[in-house]
Amino acid sequence: MPASFRVENGLKGVVEWAKLWKADAIIGQFDVSDDVGMFAQNGVVAVALDFIKRFENVPNITADYVYQGRQAADFLIGKGFRNFAFYGYKSAVWSSERMQGFIDQLISHGHRPPHLLAQNMETNIWCLDIDTVVEWLSSLPKPIAIFACDDTHANVVLEACRLLKLKVPSEIAVLGVDNDEITCNLTDPQLSSISLDIRGAGYNTARYIDSVLHGEKSSGNDIIVDFLDIVERQSTNILMTENRHILKILSFLHQHYAENLPVSRLIEMVPMSRRLLENTFKEETGTTIHQYIMEIRFERMKQMLVSTDIPVADLAIATGLSDVKNVARIFRKRVGVTPLEYRQHHGIRHK
Repeated sequence: MPASFRVENGLKGVVEWAKLWKADAIIGQFDVSDDVGMFAQNGVVAVALDFIKRFENVPNITADYVYQGRQAADFLIGKGFRNFAFYGYKSAVWSSERMQGFIDQLISHGHRPPHLLAQNMETNIWCLDIDTVVEWLSSLPKPIAIFACDDTHANVVLEACRLLKLKVPSEIAVLGVDNDEITCNLTDPQLSSISLDIRGAGYNTARYIDSVLHGEKSSGNDIIVDFLDIVERQSTNILMTENRHILKILSFLHQHYAENLPVSRLIEMVPMSRRLLENTFKEETGTTIHQYIMEIRFERMKQMLVSTDIPVADLAIATGLSDVKNVARIFRKRVGVTPLEYRQHHGIRHK
C-alpha cells in the first residue's frame, strides 16, 4: 500500500482496506496521531516502523540509535579528525537519538560538540534542501568529518561537496547509516555507512507475527535491528594528519592498496629518506607502512564480502592479499571469524 493511501483515507481507511483484503498483519510507518490500537480491535496484527516516535501499544521495529551514534563518533575520531558535524532530522527518533549518541561520545573523548544541521521532517522525506546544506558546508571548519542520519542525507552532503568542489575525504569525510548498496556504491566517491542487520530484523518480525497468529503471544517486545559493522568506502577512506607528506602517502595507499607497494616506491613521492618516512609514518598513524597497507586490504575484503558473492580466493587477489592459501587463517586471526562466516553473518550467501 502506498503511503498516499493513508494520507487520502486516514488510518480508518487503512483498517477498512485491511479488513476487505482479509489481512492478517500490517507493517507500516504510522503518524504520531494514529490510533494504532484500531488494528488489534479489528483482528489485525500491527507492527510499527520507527518514524517520528515509538509506539507503546504495538511492537516497534527499532534499534539502539544512541549506540550507533557512539560507534560513528569512535570511528571518525579514530580517523584523526578534530572537527565534527551531524546532519539529519531533529523530529524523528532514529535521527535525534543517533545525533545524541554522536554528541555524547565526542564530548566523552574531550572533543567539542559537533556542528549541527538538524531540520524538521517534511511530508516528503526525499525532498532535502541542498541549498541549505551547501551554505552550511561552506561555513564549517576544514577538515571535518560529518555523520549523516542515513544514507539519503549523506548522499546530499556528497552532492553539496561536489558543487562546492570540496575534496572528499581529505576536506570533508562523510559517514551514513543503513549501508544501502545501491546508494553507497553509486555515489561519487562511494559512501561509507553503518551496516545494520535488516535481514535478521525481517525474520524476527515474521516470527513475531507468526507467533501471534498461532496464539502463542498476544503482544510482544520491540523488534531490534542490530548493529553489524561500519562498512568503509572512499568517503572516509583516509587517516587525517597535518603532515602533508604523510597525507600524500596515505591518499596514495588508499587508492593503490591492491598493487605491489614497496617502501622504495613511496620514497619517490616525498622529499624524505626511507628511515625518516618510516619513522614519521609511524608517529602520525601509530603503525608501520606495511601494517597500514594490510589493514586497508582486509577492510576492503570485509566490504566486498558483504556487498558481493565473489569467491574468497578471487577477493584475496583483488585486494592485494597474494597469500591466497593463508588468507582465511589470517582473516580469522584479525577479525575473529573466517571470511565465509563473516559473509554469512552479514547476510550475503556465497554462491
